[in-house]
Amino acid sequence: MKHTISILLENRFGAFDRVANLFSGKGFNLHSITIGETEIKDVMRMTIVTSGNDQIVEQVLKQLNRLVDTLKVVDLSDHARTERELALISINYQKGTLEELKNICDIFRGKVVDINNKSIMMEITGPPAKINAAVNVLMPFGIKEMARTGTVALKRGEQINIQKNEV
Repeated sequence: MKHTISILLENRFGAFDRVANLFSGKGFNLHSITIGETEIKDVMRMTIVTSGNDQIVEQVLKQLNRLVDTLKVVDLSDHARTERELALISINYQKGTLEELKNICDIFRGKVVDINNKSIMMEITGPPAKINAAVNVLMPFGIKEMARTGTVALKRGEQINIQKNEV
């Protein structure tokens, strides 16, 4: 089962490395990892999507809580949450397919961010399932290149309290 984990970290040198090393050292698979600033100075939010059974994920959460720079760890998988991802997708086109590609872009509420005589680049944002659906529809046209940001997520409704977790 996939799990979306939100980690609030102090913005210090090596904090990201300690989290990444925990996952690589234990052999856990990361589907995506994103990190960025929060509304609080010197606090970063890392969103990790990983998979594993509940016992393995519980072990990961405990180990994340023990890291020195960790302020809060929340498994968002069982909570109402909003998830978003951004994809830039470049597709080669022929004369007859350009309008169809623009229509597909519109259907997914994307934007054309670059176009030349041979290729069109789309920006599509939304939940990971929407990005996957867009990729599946565009695949037959021949995706030339693609970059995805990975998932960012926030718990819906209530704010996550930023107090150091006790294990």
